[in-house]
Formats: sequence, C-alpha cells, structure tokens
Amino acid sequence: MDILPFISVVEDLNRDLSDDERYMRLILAIKQAVPCDAIALLKLKGDVLTPLATIGLKHEAMARQFVVKEHPRLEQIIGNPSLTRFESDSNLPDPYDGLVEGELEDSNLLKVHDCMGTQIQIDGQLWGVLTLDALTVGTFDAYNATEIRAYIAAIEAALKTHDHIHDLEDKVDHNQQLVKTLIDQVDHVELIGKSQALVDLQDEIDTVAFTDLTVLVTGETGVGKELTSRLVHQESRRNDQPFIQLNCAALPDNLIESELFGHVKGAFTGASSNRPGRFELADGGTLFLDEIGELPLAAQAKILRAIENGEIQRLGSDQVSKVNVRLIAATNRNLEEAVENGEFRSDLYHRISVYPIYVPSLRERGKDIEILAGYFLERMQQRFGVNKLHLSDDARQLITQYDWPGNVRELEHILSRAALKAIKDQRKQMIITIDHVHLGISVSESNSQSSNTWFQVDEDNGLRELTDQFQIALIRQQLEQHEGKISAAAKSLKLDRSNFVRMLDRLNIPS
Repeated sequence: MDILPFISVVEDLNRDLSDDERYMRLILAIKQAVPCDAIALLKLKGDVLTPLATIGLKHEAMARQFVVKEHPRLEQIIGNPSLTRFESDSNLPDPYDGLVEGELEDSNLLKVHDCMGTQIQIDGQLWGVLTLDALTVGTFDAYNATEIRAYIAAIEAALKTHDHIHDLEDKVDHNQQLVKTLIDQVDHVELIGKSQALVDLQDEIDTVAFTDLTVLVTGETGVGKELTSRLVHQESRRNDQPFIQLNCAALPDNLIESELFGHVKGAFTGASSNRPGRFELADGGTLFLDEIGELPLAAQAKILRAIENGEIQRLGSDQVSKVNVRLIAATNRNLEEAVENGEFRSDLYHRISVYPIYVPSLRERGKDIEILAGYFLERMQQRFGVNKLHLSDDARQLITQYDWPGNVRELEHILSRAALKAIKDQRKQMIITIDHVHLGISVSESNSQSSNTWFQVDEDNGLRELTDQFQIALIRQQLEQHEGKISAAAKSLKLDRSNFVRMLDRLNIPS
C-alpha cells in the first residue's frame, strides 16, 4: 500500500488553500495511489450529487447536477457501504458517458471501461461519493477493496478535518464581525424632547416593538431614523441579541450582496477568506437597513427571499442557510413613487412597510430644539473639557427660528463647531457662551417675519378669506417639508388623511 501520496494530504491541512484547490489535491492523491483515467469527488445535497473536483473529465462535467435516482450507478454506490465495482459489460448507463476525456466518440464502437465508486462518510453521515474510471478493462484488478477503502478512509479523515477547520474559521469570522459591530453600539438610547410629535412617535414605537413585524421608518435626512430603529429593537423581545446595521447608500453595487449575505473564499477578487454577511450576524436579532431605497433591483430580489423564507446564500456558495432576523428598514425617499418609476420592487415595498413609522422633522418639534441643544451641549462639555457651555439669548432665538433642513444631525454638528469657536474666543473664561456669530447660520427674511405680516385686512379680505389664505400657506409649507407626501403632511397637522384631501380640493391646492 502506497501511503506517500497521502503525506501531502496531511501537510495540506496546514496550508491556506481555497476549497477548489484542496479538493483537487485530495483526488490527485487518490489518482497517484490508484492510477486511472478519470476520477471525481461529488458531494451529496438532498438527492443531488454535485462535482467538487474532477480529473480526466471534460470541463463541462463540473457544471452538471446528477440527480441520484436518474443514475443507477450512482444510486448503487450510495446504497452500498462497501466499494462498488461495475463489470465492464454492465448494461447500466454511465453518468459520465461522453464526458471522459479520450473516450471513443464513434457511436458504433462499444464504450467499455472499468468503473468503481465508494461512499464517503463523515461522522456516520453520508457526505458524498468518489468515482474512478479507466478506459482499459481490468485496470482495477490489481487492487482489493480493503486497500482502496483504506485510501478512502484517509480522504474521509482529511475532509472531516477540513470541514471542522472550515466551521471554526466561520465561527471566528462571525464572532469577530459581531464583536466589531457590538463595540460600536450604544448601550441605551432614548428620545430627547417633550413635543407632541415626539410623544406620538414613542407611542408608535411602543405599539410595534414587542412584535416581530417588519418596520419601515421614514422621515427627512437627519431626523433620527437610526435612533428610532434602535429603540424598536431595544424595546423588543430580541433586545439581548445583536442589532446589526448597514447603510445601503454607502456601498458600491458590486459589494452590497457580499455585505448582506456574506461570501466564501475565492468568490471574487479580494475574497481571501470566508466572511459572514449582515443577515448572518443579525441571526436571532434585528437587521437595520438604512437608505433601503438605494438598493439595486438585483439585491432587492434576494432580500425579499431572505425576509419571506429566512433563507440566504453566501456569494460564491450554493449552500442555503436559515436565519431568524427581524428587519427594520429606513428611507428618506418616497418609495411609492420609486415603485411607480420601476426603481423599487413593489413586492418588497409591501413586505417592508408592514408597519410604517414616520419620524417628525425638527421643525415639527417646537421647543424640543432648545431641549436637544441643552442635551448636546452637556455632552460637549465633557468631550471638549470645559466647565460650562451655554447659548446666549440671541443664539437661542436663532436656533428656534432656523429652518433646520438637516434636522437633529445638523443641529448637533452646528453646535459642535460653534462650541469650538466659542472656546477658542473665550479660552480663559469659566463659562463659555455660544453667541449667534459662532453658529454660522442665518434666518431668511421670510422665516424671521412674524406669522401675521404676510396678510393684511382690507375691504376685500374678511375673516373667511384671511383664514383660507393662512390655511393655504400652512398646508403648502407642510407639503413642501414632507416632499409632497399627503399622509405625512396630514399627520403633522393632526388631520385625518381623507379630511386633509377634501381640504386640498376645497382650497384648490394641487396634491
């Protein structure tokens, strides 16, 4: 018995090889020990055998899927725990007919050859089969079944070790990715403010959090859609499991699928190791997809499958995995309009918008602006190492009049810059005062005017006309702020949508 070819098999376990390279070197060792014209390693998945590595078969064999019950020889190999050898004149069809390199192509000539195969088992479970073919009859007469099974046992041991290492690497990669994600997470989050709009938002969160319903969080840029999503997770039954997030707009199209579903080593240039995707990392917990409206259509289809069936496939792998993930999506786009334009799948839209939550803009939150400013300044005192940061009266008036197109995020960033400027100007002061000049913002003339200077009472304008003018101006303002979304504008005005639509018709406001 020649064991030299199998020394390299053992040595290979310490080498960084791709799966394809490792499988090829395994069957090469068998071919060196048992010379033949063709050899194939096939893995069983369900009732289908899929080639993982071949020698002596035409390249197209690697693309074949062999349904076991349709191939009597493979069916016999799988059903026999010992070595199966077929007579050269066996009338059973060969699964490799026409696929063996150097095989006679003339249909008038009988294609006879030696053929044998054996099960491969790992831990008592059927893993796949190994087949050997020789074009010369009697090639395998010199080998006995015991000797060949010994070779196969060495291959089984190598495959078991490889699979075990593979699983460990996956777990290490998974844990590293999970730890990296969890380090960035905030332990506890809360809504800052006392406005009615914020109270309504908290009510919505409380209503849906304890369920596993898919949530679509909408609102302008910077309003706090991520914070809202974290609160839904924090108040859910999954709060002891990971909250994993992905900004769909921050990645190029060719990397989104890998980020979502992971990839196997060698799946594409640069894929040097197996890597879990966000769905795997979020298994048991919550996956937050920010800016979901930016996903390409191809990725949308795969996300739909993952949501509906809990099934994912790593890029470059044909293995399907099950995950249990609660999905929360967010967008500042009008997805209904994107569906109409063919930019977003309607089936995915309806699947993710099971429970929509609208996050109000800063303009809708009234005095919450001052409360938020105080919250941010308190945190900045610690970060910048000063005793006290506060706003001057002028600065306070300015932030309440400013339109805040960037909402809460813009407020925080502007206060950070203003605090640094004020600290530089008042380096020796115990109390640092942020004045309006430090904020670097201005209020337009239309914003700074009092609410009643844009209309005048005259002989042509009575109370009814003035009331209509006021309603028209207010409604147009809200529609503009909510990008024409009727439902959002109606909600901001505390009106039922149907009543709001009738009001638009009465006031001749285009909807």
